[in-house]
Amino acid sequence: MSNKKQRLLNPNTNPEEVLAVPVKQSDPVELYRPLRNLVTRIYSESNAEKVESVLETLNKCRSDMVERGDLSLPMQRDCLIHYFKCLCMVEPLFSDADSDADSDAIVFVWYDAFYSEHEGGVSSQRNSIQLEMAAVLFNLGAICSQIGASFDRTTALGRHLAMDAFIAAARFFMKLWEVHAKEVSATLDLSPLFAESLHCLFYAQALELKLQQQQNNNSSSALEKNRCAFLFESVSAHYERAYNLILGDSAAIDHVLAFDPTWITHLLKKGKFFREEARQRRSSILPKSLTHEPPFSSRLSCAILDHDAESVTEKLVRGTCRRLDLWIPKLEGWYLDVVLSEDTPFKIIDGRKLAILSSSSSSSSHILALPLKKSEPLDLYESLRNYFVVNYSESVAKRVEGVFEMVNKLRSEMLRDDLPVLMRRDCLIRYFKCLCMIEPLFPMTTSPNPPIFVWYNAFNPQENSSQHNIHLEKASVLFNLGALGSHIALSCDITTLQGQRIAINALQDAAYWFLILTHEAEKASATIDLSISCTQMLREIITAQIADLECRFPQPRFVSDSVGCPVSLLYRKAFELSALGPLAETRPVKSLIPKYLGSNLITCHNEFAPVDVTEEFITGYCKAVRFLSGHCGAQHEFPAGCQPPCLDLLSEAGPVMIKDENLVANLRGSNISIGGNELPGDHSNMTTDII
Repeated sequence: MSNKKQRLLNPNTNPEEVLAVPVKQSDPVELYRPLRNLVTRIYSESNAEKVESVLETLNKCRSDMVERGDLSLPMQRDCLIHYFKCLCMVEPLFSDADSDADSDAIVFVWYDAFYSEHEGGVSSQRNSIQLEMAAVLFNLGAICSQIGASFDRTTALGRHLAMDAFIAAARFFMKLWEVHAKEVSATLDLSPLFAESLHCLFYAQALELKLQQQQNNNSSSALEKNRCAFLFESVSAHYERAYNLILGDSAAIDHVLAFDPTWITHLLKKGKFFREEARQRRSSILPKSLTHEPPFSSRLSCAILDHDAESVTEKLVRGTCRRLDLWIPKLEGWYLDVVLSEDTPFKIIDGRKLAILSSSSSSSSHILALPLKKSEPLDLYESLRNYFVVNYSESVAKRVEGVFEMVNKLRSEMLRDDLPVLMRRDCLIRYFKCLCMIEPLFPMTTSPNPPIFVWYNAFNPQENSSQHNIHLEKASVLFNLGALGSHIALSCDITTLQGQRIAINALQDAAYWFLILTHEAEKASATIDLSISCTQMLREIITAQIADLECRFPQPRFVSDSVGCPVSLLYRKAFELSALGPLAETRPVKSLIPKYLGSNLITCHNEFAPVDVTEEFITGYCKAVRFLSGHCGAQHEFPAGCQPPCLDLLSEAGPVMIKDENLVANLRGSNISIGGNELPGDHSNMTTDII
């Protein structure tokens, strides 16, 4: 192991002790055969064939989770998240198993995490997927706690990553405490009391790191001093809450003392220390009533690095986290993301499996496929690397050249006309994230050869805009993401229920990207297709299309607010926008758009499609994504969900990752071609092809 990696990942170099939780252990269990037999009996053999790759993946995930000891902590985290999503897919089957006398028994056996030996702390329940999900959530929290403890917190980057990891651990234990721990009768480590105490512990450790960052600001203003005192109080409150929860229960006291008696002493000393520090700081500053402190949870969600970041690596990491709102999963569009995104283990393929896209273009006249913007090729690698050589040094440029390689590769890939639509969408999203990472470098006025972005009008290719402004690049990428959503919707077979849902979600996805474009367009002076007025018109068209499709949708629970307005009025509003201002004289308004809008001033009718086990599985998968994203019940106080963006730099799914304290291209996660290697281990039986 290199010296750099030792500094970043060796917990022995940390000056302050932090606590981490061991993972729960489990006995192996076969899931594929009994669940497949159950689907065959309850549904049909054809339904079982449609979802057998899901069941194979479920079985493989659990095997890796239980039996493989060679996985790194980030890989264990990714595997557990995949497995939890798979469990949500098959959850309805376990209710069917309870009522099916012929079903094979599935016995889940889990051992208490705080017992070193498999004695005296065993949970074992038949067909209890609730126990399985609770144990997986516990292990996700435990793995994140170990990831956080592994970093060298004497560096700004190490503190940043450790804080994000402890935030994730706190959120997983919160979900265990508030949801799943109440549904199982298990060992003490899965009880609501223990889950809440662990939530408070890791929330406190995240707050403590936030406090270190706050103190590094070296600001003497009353507001900053008040914020610092507020952080001391918050850290103390959470350590004291964890301590009081354990001390209030005799069984919990015995449990912790048997595991590690220093835990209780640690919580007590931490709580007292930060409480006393808070009192002293409050006595030396203005009263709290004279300051306006925002809720702490909103500030904790955005992991901002120290102002005196010690290397350029932190500057780029700060860039990828600065627009956190872009990575929060949307309230609409999950269905599209979970089954089309390259970061998920399942893909939509031919009718043999999860059939949603048609093999040929849809003949529906209700969907308008918007043209994509074209761009001139550009070598970003040399421009970006030279900037760092001139402004920093050759050694610094080497530390982050992997980012520049990936940016350059993704830009070339996104311009390929032969790239399938779904792959192109993934490529654009990855490229946009990389643009957010390098945005702090612009404008590159000190670079010897700053990049010039050239983009052509999507509706009039004779017009173009040529700028050094990175916001032109970001706005153009956002436009193409919105346009690709319309292409995906057009390719869907809307005679099927799943096809309708994908088409609607694809349009909702397009509307989201055009909404983000309205904010980015203000920073870029470009062709008319990137103007705010054109973007608003396109969003109105998409809104009308969504309402049009939802009128044909057989299940009211998926209907959005747009259905409350007659479809013809929505199309009329879009038509009127196209006839106003500068848009009235543009080419698209004179040809493509008015013809489309005029033909769609229609009334609604309903079409019904059958529901099968595939629909049930995908609905469960969407439920898992909502749950982990924080949009579930009372989880709104954590808008970033259980997966803070900085932790993506530890994952093997993203385009860029941290290695030896440098940012490098992740060739495995950035592979544009679809493969069966999303999860660790051999996945030769996992179907991941798409049309």
